[in-house]
Amino acid sequence: MAGGVARSVDQGTGAPVAGDSVQIGIAVDIPEPWGSLLTRRRLEAGDPNTVPAHVTLLGPTEIPVTALPEVERHLARVAAAHLPFTLHLRGTGTFRPVTQVVFVAVAAGISECELLAAAINAAPELGRELRFPYHPHVTVAQDVAPEALDRAYEDLADFSAMFEVDHFTLFSHSGQARWQPRRDFRLGG
Repeated sequence: MAGGVARSVDQGTGAPVAGDSVQIGIAVDIPEPWGSLLTRRRLEAGDPNTVPAHVTLLGPTEIPVTALPEVERHLARVAAAHLPFTLHLRGTGTFRPVTQVVFVAVAAGISECELLAAAINAAPELGRELRFPYHPHVTVAQDVAPEALDRAYEDLADFSAMFEVDHFTLFSHSGQARWQPRRDFRLGG
């Protein structure tokens, strides 16, 4: 994920000025011990993207700062309407030759991720046209040398992790630092 924030405030009230925007993303974090392992493997592949391992539900999206409260209310409704589920990551896949990406595949929990992503994207503030159909996965190498993509694909071919997903996280990007968690949304509650 990449992006930034354009923030100016009214000098009298301190409130965001209309037109200011923020980059947000929504994801399921991969818990330990698997999260740090997959993040480290991405770095070892030479991928400069230091985002912790995750399954994206909504990729980087720019919204007005003033829309954040309504977006958070929408995400709370989405989370309440979806139950926790088991996510099973197993093996590797790739989007080559369309894009230079190798990923750990989602073996179980695909439909739950798809339903969450669709519900999240249904908000008028978040609706956007996707370049590709939604496909839940955990990126482990992107836009690196073909040999590094091959190595990541082969080295993680036997990877397997299974865990309960009981929340998703709203992230924002300051433009200066890495993506920062803003708020967790508990499923079913």
